Amino acid sequence: MNDMKKNQRVLTLIGVLVLCYNIYELIISKFSVNQSVTLIIEAMAGIVLIYLPNIIKKIFKIVFPDGIILFYWFFLLISVFLGTCLHFMSIISFWDKILHFISPMILTITGYGIIAALLKKADISDVSPWLFLVMGFSFAGVCGVFWEFWEFFCDQFFSMNLQRYNASGGVPLVGRAALMDTMGDLLTNTLGSLTLSVIAMKKSHHHPEWFNHFKIKKI
Repeated sequence: MNDMKKNQRVLTLIGVLVLCYNIYELIISKFSVNQSVTLIIEAMAGIVLIYLPNIIKKIFKIVFPDGIILFYWFFLLISVFLGTCLHFMSIISFWDKILHFISPMILTITGYGIIAALLKKADISDVSPWLFLVMGFSFAGVCGVFWEFWEFFCDQFFSMNLQRYNASGGVPLVGRAALMDTMGDLLTNTLGSLTLSVIAMKKSHHHPEWFNHFKIKKI
């Protein structure tokens, strides 16, 4: 068994344990039935999402490199299993910002993978690293904006308060206070992508073929 399969099984075990804990919370009525059922569904969805790269490979014949998959699994761990199902989002006030810092890193290297795939058989070491850097940074930025669109949609039609426009008591925020969550998310998203871009710049300076590690392939 290779390391990737081991990592997948370990993460699956974590997901199953988290699911059992959420079921236990339902039994002892720690939260309302609706909230507990939602957490159980999210834990189950998280377990399924662990195998998303395998599903994409089987159906669409698209293979993601190990680097992207490992980063993706790490994000599933801290967002779904720790952040939502184990309530880190409520326990640690800045956990949401951690997620907004990590997620654009995944999107940035995915941008590298897309460019590398589009270059096909070209020698990546001969391609300007700025093509990858600009693509990765831009891709993460656009995805961050669309995520804020999604949060706005959920708030507008389902009053989910994802953009934190209401205070904890349900009182609507006004002016700059109402913008702080969205602007903070976009700023954190930008800093996360920028951090990965700086790392990529240094790596590619010493190893011009470095971006090839993230190449997405069609089989």
